[in-house]
Amino acid sequence: MRDFPTRHPELAKLAGEVGKFGSVGAVAYVVQLGATNLLWGVAGMGPLSGQVLGTLASIAVAFVGNRFWTFGGRARTGYGRETLLFLVMNGVGLAIQLACQGFSVYVLGLDGALAQNIAGNVVGVGIGTLFRFFAYRTWVFPERPEAARERTAREPLA
Repeated sequence: MRDFPTRHPELAKLAGEVGKFGSVGAVAYVVQLGATNLLWGVAGMGPLSGQVLGTLASIAVAFVGNRFWTFGGRARTGYGRETLLFLVMNGVGLAIQLACQGFSVYVLGLDGALAQNIAGNVVGVGIGTLFRFFAYRTWVFPERPEAARERTAREPLA
């Protein structure tokens, strides 16, 4: 078992990224839940507008954690480029969240606090998180060119 990371360095690296991504995501998720529920309950915002503002707060937390920790060892392609792509990918993730919540509220008619949290903050965040992880590691924080070349050189010929 101890040889596994040595024999499968790509899987070990992926597991490390998943763990860090999950940790950053957990902190961002707590920020989102707190902000969204405060906006719904205290500020009296509507379901979608509260979800958007709560998610924007969590996006700021996630960017810092993912850029400097989760994917800190990857290529640096420019702060502006990374920020723009991060925001675009989070926009897609937010659209996934809002689609889940909108379906629950406006199609199924489930507009209570519990239903809003399940649709937007469990189902929507879950699906959006899978998309975000793939998008971050593929487009926002790509591998260093030399790491990609090494991986290609190790792959067997078909």
